[in-house]
Amino acid sequence: MAGALKRVLMRRASSAMRGADAKRWHYGPGFDPAKAAIQHDALANLVADSGADIEWLDDTEDGLADSVFTHDPSVVTDHGAVILSMGKVLREPEPALHEAAYARLGVPVLGRIEPPGKVEGGDCVWVDRTTLAIGRGVRTNQDGIQQIANLLSPHGISVYGFDLPLWHGEEACLHLMSVISPLADDLALVYAPLLPAAFYQMLKAKGIRLVEGDADEFFASHGLSLNVLPTAPREVIAVAGFPKTQAAMETAGCTVATFEADALCIACEGGPTCLTRPVLRG
Repeated sequence: MAGALKRVLMRRASSAMRGADAKRWHYGPGFDPAKAAIQHDALANLVADSGADIEWLDDTEDGLADSVFTHDPSVVTDHGAVILSMGKVLREPEPALHEAAYARLGVPVLGRIEPPGKVEGGDCVWVDRTTLAIGRGVRTNQDGIQQIANLLSPHGISVYGFDLPLWHGEEACLHLMSVISPLADDLALVYAPLLPAAFYQMLKAKGIRLVEGDADEFFASHGLSLNVLPTAPREVIAVAGFPKTQAAMETAGCTVATFEADALCIACEGGPTCLTRPVLRG
């Protein structure tokens, strides 16, 4: 998850979020669609500057405000894409956008998560090439985890489910990636108190060094201080305004690029990882 980013799916906030009802989408009082669009463009520029090719999803103004968070409706494996099934009802149409994009790009589809199974990409963390950890919580259920296991086990991939706490409730969801961001194959940024204990033990057993994000910044940002996007090993994009967490990553040998994201990430509870769906890493 921290290899050099080569190809990534994104969707423009300028169209997806235009006219979005903040209450309906559970966005905070800082949400401003015009400002969010500018901030999203700044993120896209950082992604492009890293050398990644951005594949833009259909820009039709379909009212799917959360579709800018392209990490969630699909997951990509070495054997093709898996089209997921969203736990948030308002997001149920989004996987079809991803399937259409993969057909256009020539990316094979390995399979689909079918109801009543639910899996969101934010709950999926590749520990290594043959180990996928999935958070079981308000957006991902056991049926969905079992379906992914059935798709991946024939390819030698082990899938493990880990229970997540409810934290702030069903509306303000906690994904597994809310508490961990890979920084390199052997390095990850975490908020350890919310890590499932068995997952923590797995990371340690795999020799992955854990960098602790600042607790005060984690709570002040609703977890967004921890949501960082690796564009290459130890090269990451993060939300601006969290100097202690940034310093912890830099002390661990990371280069950190930041962008202002109060109206986009902080208000809408989705960071730079959430806003990207990596399709190819080198």
